[in-house]
Amino acid sequence: MTDRKVSVAVISADEEARRTCSSEFYLLSPVKNMELLNMELLDRFQQVGSQEEEKNPLVIAKFFNPTGIGTWYATEYDPTTKNFFGFVSLFGDHNDEWGYFSLDELERFKGHFSLGIERDIFFTERRANEIPALRHQEA
Repeated sequence: MTDRKVSVAVISADEEARRTCSSEFYLLSPVKNMELLNMELLDRFQQVGSQEEEKNPLVIAKFFNPTGIGTWYATEYDPTTKNFFGFVSLFGDHNDEWGYFSLDELERFKGHFSLGIERDIFFTERRANEIPALRHQEA
């Protein structure tokens, strides 16, 4: 068997960083995570307000882990505590549940390749029973 050398080209604005690295990939600049809660969403959460009496709440935002497990469906947000209320699906099984989750924790999470939690920018708000993962879950 012969030894084979694998090279990866590293691309950066820095000319010196444009080099070939043997068998390792170097992350040259920190990954900037997506803004999870923008002003438009903050305003929308404020407009909708509390949905605790609603059996079929309006899901306003969806967050997900792009490199692994985890999907968070937010129905409410409290700006004073920076907590969402919604449905959390980590394994897609009986452990998934409605509850509180923290914006700070979502923002601090670093997955593979230093990627953080992302907001599904293609998600449109809809009632919980219109989302397949939530169809049989009561709020």
